[in-house]
Amino acid sequence: MDRHLEVEELLTISEVAQLLRVDATTVRRWVKEGLLEGVRLPRASQRQSYRIKRSTLERLLGEGQK
Repeated sequence: MDRHLEVEELLTISEVAQLLRVDATTVRRWVKEGLLEGVRLPRASQRQSYRIKRSTLERLLGEGQK
């Protein structure tokens, strides 16, 4: 059986902020507060790094269109 792994596109905080036309600090706060689902990356510096799944963002944007 041939199995294909689907790789989900991950967006940076800055990319999400640009798409939503808000500041990156706002997106980071939404992730920390649990309002926006984010993937935590291993810490390489003082600031925690996150990525947002494109499907999560699309689902969020789709809810506003109903």
